[in-house]
Formats: sequence, C-alpha cells, structure tokens
Amino acid sequence: MAKITVDARMINFSGIGTYIRCLLPVVMSELPAVDFVIVGNADELRQYNWSLQKNVSIVHCILPIYSISEQVGMSIPKDTTLFWSPHYNIPLKYYGGKLLVTVHDVFHLAMPQFVGGLHKRMYAKFMFNALRYKADAIMCDSQFTARELARYTGINKKVYTIYLGIETTWFREKDASSPCSRPYLLFVGNVKPHKNLMRLLQALKIIEHAIPHDLLIVGKKEGFITGDLKVLKEAENFGGRVKFTGQVDDFTLRQYYAHADALVFPSLYEGFGLPPLEAMACGCPVVASPIEPIQEVCGNAVLYCNPYDPADIAEKIERMVKDPSLRSELIAKGKQRVEKYSWKESGKQVANVIKEVLAR
Repeated sequence: MAKITVDARMINFSGIGTYIRCLLPVVMSELPAVDFVIVGNADELRQYNWSLQKNVSIVHCILPIYSISEQVGMSIPKDTTLFWSPHYNIPLKYYGGKLLVTVHDVFHLAMPQFVGGLHKRMYAKFMFNALRYKADAIMCDSQFTARELARYTGINKKVYTIYLGIETTWFREKDASSPCSRPYLLFVGNVKPHKNLMRLLQALKIIEHAIPHDLLIVGKKEGFITGDLKVLKEAENFGGRVKFTGQVDDFTLRQYYAHADALVFPSLYEGFGLPPLEAMACGCPVVASPIEPIQEVCGNAVLYCNPYDPADIAEKIERMVKDPSLRSELIAKGKQRVEKYSWKESGKQVANVIKEVLAR
C-alpha cells in the first residue's frame, strides 16, 4: 500500500493553511487505499475529523518553517512512497520516495525589492534550485505562477496548474446587520509592501470628502511592516476612518465581505489572489489591479485600476460606490465567475497528479 506523507505544519496559517485545510480531506477521500502520514502540531491536527480515519496517522512536529531545524529534525517515515510539500521549503534530506511540491508563487525571486534581508533572498534561491532537481512533480496555483517558475528557476519539467477553490460556506446569505455602523471599503491581506496599501491610502485621501466610506484592512500587520511604519503612520491621518481588524475568523470575514461596498485589491504581485474570489462569492464587487494572475482568475468580473496611480485607484473606487448599475453588473458577473472554482474539483486534480506520479 502506498504511503503519502504531508507537511501540514502550516495548516492554521492564512493562505497556505487554507490550501492544506481544504485540499487534504478531498485528496484523502479520492485515495481511500492510501495510508496518509500528516506531519504537524498534533493538537491542531486532531481537531479535524479526517485525523480519526484508520488510514491516517499523525507525526507531531512543531519545527519552524524556513529553519535549519526543520531540515535536520523533521521525521519522515522511511517507507514513505510520496512526500507532499505544500510550500517550497522542501525536506532536503528526503530520498527514496517521490517528491511532490506546490509552488504558490515565486515572490522572493520576482520581487526582491520587497523581500527584507539578503538572507531571505538567498534562502529562496537555494531552495528553488534544490526543488528544481529534487521534485518529481510540481503544482502551481495559476498558469502565471507556472510561467514565473520557469522564468526565474529554469525548471523545464512538467508543471501542473491546479486552481484554488472557494468553500461552499462562502455562498451563504449575509446576516441582516452590518458589522460596521458606517459604509466601508474592504482590503483583505497581510500588511506587506507588495500589497500596495500606501497607494490605496493615497487614493482614499484624494476622495475622502467625496465618499463617506471607511476603509477596513483585514489581515495580519504585526511583523510585516518592513523597515518603516509608513502605512500605519499614514493611516493615522484619516481620523479613525482607516481601521485595522487584524486576523479574523471565516464567519466574520464573510460578513465583512458581504456588507462592504467594494473590495479594493491593488496588489502588485500575487500567485493567485484568493480575496477577489471570496468577495465575488459573498456578492461584493471588486476593484483590483490588472496583474496577470488576477486577470487569469477573475476575467471581466472586476473593475481594474492602475495600481501605480493613486488617482486612478481613487477614480475607480468612486465610480464603483456611486454607480449602482456597475455594481449590480459586477456582482452578477462575479457570482458566475466564482462558480468555476471548487476545492472538490481541485482536490480531485491533486489526487490525479499523485496517482500519475506514483505510477511512474
């Protein structure tokens, strides 16, 4: 019987954690004859129903990601047939079985100006080079990321593009009461420089007297402001109209989406870009930058803005909140577009990749 070991240490993270949480149960259901070994914090992993299945065992591991200790101390069963790493921090000392890796983006290579510290850039270069030689198969979240991977690493082996999905819970009706007393715009994502929050704040300053909206920024900010505190300092100039919520649970996030007049997503770089799809599922129209992965995923279901021009961002925001017909059109297009993305379908595709790799 095949044995698949999965690195799930990031299961409770945002981003990659969502990927692991949503795909693992589907992959397990598609491969009932396979034994699964899940590596991660045992207390966290046992909170999931799939951990009780007879073909699932847990290896407790809380070694930090991107660390030397994870390379030295991670325990991988010697009879592992395939190891699935959901991030590029692959186990360098793993030999014998197949290695399947998910690459979500190549941000550290493509946008070095936003990566704090030479050591981080060097680590990424080293690990991607190792991945190039050790991985038996690579999965990416978008065709854009697959192209970027080839461009920056020279990887010429087959790369599988498997889109992310949206959980069915995102399509539920919104609660009657808004979580905020004033109309608001929404930004969802960790506070990192490439998320382009400074230009979003500059745009909001241009139209602060033309619209009554607050700006809610949902996501982690601690530890992500690199070098200076420009974004936080600029936010203080809005008299309380810019609010940082920190990380919130999925139910609260759905309500923020559902009652927002628009999600504004002016990011300069993404591997996929899940927040616009989450917004569409909740009936929230989207203003976004026309970077390749957003256009690939969202098509014509969003209003695009120039992310390098605060005046254009401001113009698109004002147009969105003041034009009911435009909002209705984009909400309808978004609802239709988001139906293309299903974690169940994504999980089936991952299972098929695993079957193909094991058959080699």
